[in-house]
Amino acid sequence: MTAAHPIDLAWLSTGGTGAKNYDEFPDETEITRIIEANPASMLGVEMPAHTPEAVAAGLDFAAALPAAAERLAALKEAGRFAAFGDVAVAYRISGGDEPTAYGVFCLVDTAEISSSPEEPGRVIRNEDVFIEKVKQRNELNQLLRHLLSPVLLLQSSKGDELHAAIEAAIADAGEPVAADTDESGRAHEIWAIGGEAGEALAALAGDGDLIVADGNHRSLAAQVGGLDRFLAVITTPQSVVIRPYHRLVKGLPGSAAQLVEQIGQIGASVTEVDGPPETPAGGGSVVFYGSGRTWEVSWELPGGESTVVDRLDHTRVEQEVFNALLGWEAGDKRITYVGGDYPASWLKEQVDAGRADLAILIAPVTVPEFVDVNLQRLKMPRKSTWFVPKARAGLAIAELPKG
Repeated sequence: MTAAHPIDLAWLSTGGTGAKNYDEFPDETEITRIIEANPASMLGVEMPAHTPEAVAAGLDFAAALPAAAERLAALKEAGRFAAFGDVAVAYRISGGDEPTAYGVFCLVDTAEISSSPEEPGRVIRNEDVFIEKVKQRNELNQLLRHLLSPVLLLQSSKGDELHAAIEAAIADAGEPVAADTDESGRAHEIWAIGGEAGEALAALAGDGDLIVADGNHRSLAAQVGGLDRFLAVITTPQSVVIRPYHRLVKGLPGSAAQLVEQIGQIGASVTEVDGPPETPAGGGSVVFYGSGRTWEVSWELPGGESTVVDRLDHTRVEQEVFNALLGWEAGDKRITYVGGDYPASWLKEQVDAGRADLAILIAPVTVPEFVDVNLQRLKMPRKSTWFVPKARAGLAIAELPKG
């Protein structure tokens, strides 16, 4: 029995509403600039406190929330979205550095979410979350009664079959309903697949283990809000790659050099290197940059009953640096998580400009490693996997049933 279903009432973009996912911005002022340049961007609905009007008025999320409903209603009234009933939405992303990606927008049973080995379900959620983000996402869902951004799910059981099926459905469907080009030049296109073909595509997509690749907060918000189903894009392992997920740190109690010295004193190997910071070529060492200096840091791998997660560089940074030395939790506001769309040179610029004290550059995990960790029902450190290409917000949204 499948966990995925066609969307009862889908609103598909007619153009101009596409946007980056709401959680892809280490610099939140960029959100305001995007909305100002394109008021039809879905970011204006998803991030109401960052619209130019809200920023000018000094509104927080709660105060700005009613305007999100007004923006969405205005977009629909202006014809920015068209309604489609009972459709699976085939999705193709092409033209970037990565292979052509395929996915399907659909609704997935919330009851299938499993956040621990003891909890039954085929949707494997693998990462700790920031509760404030979940709270805001739930409030947005409840007010709008529309699901705006999809959870990205990786079909680990029938990826090859699903990949071929989506490609074939697109070939039969003709011209896309909507197309959008992102900031990296990738083309995002969607097709409405209805009737038996749509039912079959959704059924195949939801037949097997589904790993949350992006959207842990959105999936938990669906549970918190008591939603029967949540909006997802189910994709295939060959459609995605994982880029680095770095950290910027501000508010250090001392200098970056002092912190790095302390890291060496508690057992890590520290080597200062010439030149600007670069992302490590592979796991096993982490690059630190601060005060114009670059260091390579590596830790001895834990022994005994350690797991693959215990040995991840992201885990070592969180445990050895943030928890042990700084006494911070991973969700501390002094830590900014920077996805792989931002190069090492950008992180260096942030430190050199004084907007951060330290940059920490970490090599990405691989897709097979990620799948293995999840199928073992282990949990990834927070913000350790930056999947690309990411699903474009504002192409397909789902209206929730009344009541």
